[in-house]
Amino acid sequence: MFFIGITVLGVFGLIVKESFSGQGVAAYQDKFEEIGYFRNENNTGPIQRVYAFRTKEQDPEVLKSFANLLPHTKYGRTLVFFVAETWKEPVVFSSAPPYLPNSIQSHLLAEYEKTPMGEQRLVLLKP
Repeated sequence: MFFIGITVLGVFGLIVKESFSGQGVAAYQDKFEEIGYFRNENNTGPIQRVYAFRTKEQDPEVLKSFANLLPHTKYGRTLVFFVAETWKEPVVFSSAPPYLPNSIQSHLLAEYEKTPMGEQRLVLLKP
């Protein structure tokens, strides 16, 4: 009985440790600056979130791991646009695709999408 209690406490301790030791958005605060956000007002159906971040980071793994930490709703869709540091203005999104103004297209570094089924896609673009 004592052995079972020690085992349960050990497993519980490992779960708690792993839950709090993961990397969060704060680990990326020096690499990314949010310059735009849009969320549809549909609270009964799929949630659409669109973000724009200014960055100099171009490593696909870093971009994907950062974007994966952003909020996502089951059956919703999350889009993240990574913009070069040369773009100095805030981004104002439209409520329909392509979401971004044409003037920013030449400054896009990458586009990330998390689909309603949770699939992730990162497309690198050349500014």
